[in-house]
Amino acid sequence: MSKKAAKKSKIGTERMTLLDYVIFAILLVLALMILIPFWNVIMISFATQKEYADNPMLMFPKEFTFDSYKALFADGSILTGYKNTLILLVIGLPLSMFLTTSMAYGLSRSKFPFKKFIFFLVLFTMIFNGGIVPLYLIMKSLHLTGSLWSVILAGSFSAFNMILMMNYFYTLPESLMESARLDGAGEWRILFSVVLPLATPIIATITLFYGVAYWNSWYDAMIFLRKADQLPLQNVLRTIIVESQTNASNASSVDAAGAAAKFSTGMKMAAVFVTMVPIMCFFPMLQKHFAKGVLTGAIKT
Repeated sequence: MSKKAAKKSKIGTERMTLLDYVIFAILLVLALMILIPFWNVIMISFATQKEYADNPMLMFPKEFTFDSYKALFADGSILTGYKNTLILLVIGLPLSMFLTTSMAYGLSRSKFPFKKFIFFLVLFTMIFNGGIVPLYLIMKSLHLTGSLWSVILAGSFSAFNMILMMNYFYTLPESLMESARLDGAGEWRILFSVVLPLATPIIATITLFYGVAYWNSWYDAMIFLRKADQLPLQNVLRTIIVESQTNASNASSVDAAGAAAKFSTGMKMAAVFVTMVPIMCFFPMLQKHFAKGVLTGAIKT
């Protein structure tokens, strides 16, 4: 028997200790604490009002209904929200990655002029924030209020993400860049042809960070946008839920109020499910790079 086969056989015959069972039980309980509420949200969105009233902790409805989703998509505003959010992602995500990657690469080079001073300015913004009023005045002076560009530019750069990427670039051997320079490559060519192909984990991680931030963006849109056809998905969902709660509170009779409240709960759960499904589909594609990118980028060597 080869050493590899013997090692596998030994691993397979090892017995679990008491500590292993305790750890397994703790992890199982924690997993159920996460999965059960998640599953309950999904099931309530497909349940009838009566069934939810009888059993709020619903695990599997007897009668599936799409009434909550029909009400959610009734006026078409949810589709407009999806369109505007996709615009934010298509334009904002590449812009954010370009700004973050280019600055992180420049600050990671030892011969970059005024490197320490520029890094101090970036770090200063993490500690002291000017607030929303100066940002609004800047957008107003640029005539960007009322445009999706205000939301894109407001969230286009994160000092935290840049520092993560910069620290990752520090881990790359300087000899690779020197070899490329000897071959006549410029800094942009080195960045795109040498550095970025070796930085897949941190690129995937920062892409995930920016993607989730743009997808969940609502505060900047609430400040800068006024027209309903410009609102991203999160603002549209917020409007729908607030309106459903208002209708419930303004119902004329007690029975009508109760029915409206239950219907409002179904819409809330449907809104949560509609919001998180795209991110759930997007996250597994980058998950394998996530841990490595964060751990390497968080430690300066």
